[in-house]
Amino acid sequence: MNDTGPDRTERDLADALAALAGGVHAAPDAYRTARGEWLRRERRRRLVLAVLVAVVFAVAVLIGLWVLNRAPSGPGVVFSGPGATVSAPAPPGPASGAPG
Repeated sequence: MNDTGPDRTERDLADALAALAGGVHAAPDAYRTARGEWLRRERRRRLVLAVLVAVVFAVAVLIGLWVLNRAPSGPGVVFSGPGATVSAPAPPGPASGAPG
């Protein structure tokens, strides 16, 4: 058999990685520590998102109130000018003065 080539390289690499992995030992509380850090970051991320949404909502409300406050207090363009009188609707029933 030929002891060179890609098969041997693959075997050597697998052996080296197995030896390296065999020497790694995790701390007993590593999972608990990592999970705690992840939960802390997740809470902070949600808090920042909630504050950002509240700020954007407040700014939108303030801009809307500012725009409404800047509107003229007069009757407006639609109802101003000649012929803009509002007449009362006719009372229900037969029309008076109608030929009959």
